[in-house]
Amino acid sequence: MPHIVMEYSDPVSERVNIGQLLEDLHQTAIGSGEFGAADVKSRAYASHEWLVGENDNQENFIHVTLWLLDGRDEKQKHNLSHAFLDVLKQHGTDVASLTVDVRDMDRRWYAKVTK
Repeated sequence: MPHIVMEYSDPVSERVNIGQLLEDLHQTAIGSGEFGAADVKSRAYASHEWLVGENDNQENFIHVTLWLLDGRDEKQKHNLSHAFLDVLKQHGTDVASLTVDVRDMDRRWYAKVTK
């Protein structure tokens, strides 16, 4: 844990180095001291179709969801979300919407297998 899931409007990749942004988010999670390096999992998905208000697909975005096992306090979540937002602001200066959402996963129902 955690899972970092970055979604972005497809045209963002013309202005932002998506691979480097994902790497910087990944390293931010590792550097936070909240997680072991081997536990951080990150991935990015381009959205080819999206709507924003009445602007249809004219407004570009990057949205990051940080999935955590439950148990972290509000300050930890605040610090993580703002650290991620700082990374987004560094990379996405020309992107209209930059957002971060921190979500809890219930430990009772989370399951995994590793090899």
